[in-house]
Amino acid sequence: MTTKEGNRSGRRGPYAKSEARRRTILDAAHAVFAGRGYRGGSLQEVADQAGMSQTSLLHYFPSKSDLLMAVLARRDEITETANPADMAEGFAEVVFRTAKYNEDIPGVIELYTVLCAESLTEGHPGREYFMDRFDRLRRSYTRRFTELQGEGRLRPGVEPAQAAASLVGLWDGLQTQWLLAPDEIDVAQGLRGFFELVLLPEPVAGQDSGK
Repeated sequence: MTTKEGNRSGRRGPYAKSEARRRTILDAAHAVFAGRGYRGGSLQEVADQAGMSQTSLLHYFPSKSDLLMAVLARRDEITETANPADMAEGFAEVVFRTAKYNEDIPGVIELYTVLCAESLTEGHPGREYFMDRFDRLRRSYTRRFTELQGEGRLRPGVEPAQAAASLVGLWDGLQTQWLLAPDEIDVAQGLRGFFELVLLPEPVAGQDSGK
């Protein structure tokens, strides 16, 4: 083993320990912010749940807002890892599958819903994150609905940009209702009904179009 390799190997232990501590803090903050919100949850609560002092926590995250942004980034990482994009699937099927996946990841919907609503309050550090997220989703969904329009799948009179904004709003609203009444609300089924309203049935292979 070369000296360089030995140094690299020696750093692996402390680095892994540091990453593990960081992950513990993020998991604790996820639980605290999902349950009490950013403003209601304190750094001391996060530190207590992570099993460390607040001073030690601040070594990894210098401020509460830094911790919040890291939690939101971790939230996105969790959902993307659990539900990787599959371009072979149709747009609607990806939406339905994502809705189901999110329900099975503990705390993800709670965190998103609580912090999204709270970001509307003055001076909230997560406001820009959610503004950017909604803008990105609307643009992405508009492109997908435009593609479907070009394939003759979008119902006449349906505007891609409006359908995109409606999908974002419906999805968030259904998730909120699901949090309050999980036995009564089926998010994926509600989204399926929306797509049935805005899309024409997909032609069956080999079916006579009547032309």
